[in-house]
Amino acid sequence: MAALGAAELLAAFRSGDLSPVEAMQAVLDHAAARDGALHALCAVHADAALAAARASEARWRSGTALALEGVPVTLKENIAVPGAAWRLGTAATADDAVADFEAPPAARLREAGAIAWARTTMPDYGMLSSGLSSLHAEPARNPWDPRMTPGGSSAGAAAAGAAGYGPLHLGTDIGGSIRLPAGWCGLVGLKPSHGRVPIKPAYAGRVAGPLTRTVEDTALMLAALARPDARDPTQLPPGGLVRRRVEPRGLRIGLWLDAGWGDAVQPEVQAAVTAAARAFELAGAIVEPVPAFTTREMADGMDRFWRMRSWLDISALAPERRARVLPYILDWVAPAAGYDGATVFHGYSQMQALREAANAACEPFDFVLSPVAPMPAYPAHLASPLHDPARPFEHIAFTLPFNMSEQPALAINAGYTAAPQPLPIGLQIVGRRFDDAGVLALGALWEQLRPAQRPWPLQPVTPA
Repeated sequence: MAALGAAELLAAFRSGDLSPVEAMQAVLDHAAARDGALHALCAVHADAALAAARASEARWRSGTALALEGVPVTLKENIAVPGAAWRLGTAATADDAVADFEAPPAARLREAGAIAWARTTMPDYGMLSSGLSSLHAEPARNPWDPRMTPGGSSAGAAAAGAAGYGPLHLGTDIGGSIRLPAGWCGLVGLKPSHGRVPIKPAYAGRVAGPLTRTVEDTALMLAALARPDARDPTQLPPGGLVRRRVEPRGLRIGLWLDAGWGDAVQPEVQAAVTAAARAFELAGAIVEPVPAFTTREMADGMDRFWRMRSWLDISALAPERRARVLPYILDWVAPAAGYDGATVFHGYSQMQALREAANAACEPFDFVLSPVAPMPAYPAHLASPLHDPARPFEHIAFTLPFNMSEQPALAINAGYTAAPQPLPIGLQIVGRRFDDAGVLALGALWEQLRPAQRPWPLQPVTPA
């Protein structure tokens, strides 16, 4: 049952071949057996989940089932639910910190009948691309190879998705935090257009979105998440998600392999992404290279702005709580204490620079393909591939621009590294602003064109 997707579960509930109670109990049992090694979950609400599953079962029997009725879903630790712990992945928050509101994505999933049965781990304040956290004794680990990170900051969500803890997982993304772990865990992860999924708290570049094992399940989840919520003033008008198919013949697809800064793309990653572009070309698409369009100045400006934002939050903590923050994060924010106003303003201005550069570079194309990250997953105990707080973002050069440009971007499996312990390689599909339906359609086409996937790591993997 761990391999079933949301669409398959809904079909089984509809036919009566499976009940929401059976599905929920199976997910709880499977997660209990696996999570001692993966550390994907920070809270499990088994009794409440089973009660909700019984209510879902009754609605299926009465013919009043909702769109995601009875489907298990996990919520990232920073998604607020009233009365639930809301500690943002860091030991610096108060031990009894709980949310006093329901974040829009949690509300939409609940209203669609999905059962939020667990919360997934994340790094301190969501500012790492790994599962390393001062709040949790062990980092989240990658089911394909537990020595490696699942990525972050939606770390636990990705580990749970790849390991089969149910079909639907909710993450957030401000520089790649859905797409990076999706790519490193072989999942489908969507960073929707900014405003497509209302969120609270909202700020520049931040979105919530699905991590699933198939494009079909991502589309199902997005349909529920994209309903309006006036608490997010950046929300888009409803009605922009009409499902469609794309015909590859004549599509103009850009292939972007040089970000202009950051870590070099490793050969296995470049080969997998280039092979995907070639598959679209053989199907009739016109593929052209996209020159580098982002710069070191843009990256460093964003880094300085984020350091200042985080330093203001951390420096406001009482000394005893500040000391609990992950040391890597403390080292990263420390230089911001010496920034002047001009430095911070210049950093802030790079959001607009990235926005303009990304939209201009993508405008000639229907879609743009790129790596999700320049490398496969790295060791789980590292905060980032370089583990250097002076150079924290060298691996997000392909994901960051599209948070600032507000374009939809989908991570999907492109292939695997070589044996003896193959790791997933992520392909990023980027669409024009607001064309979430388009990136989902091209992702679905890629699922048909790509070579056969390896079996999911639904059982424990012994590293070679």
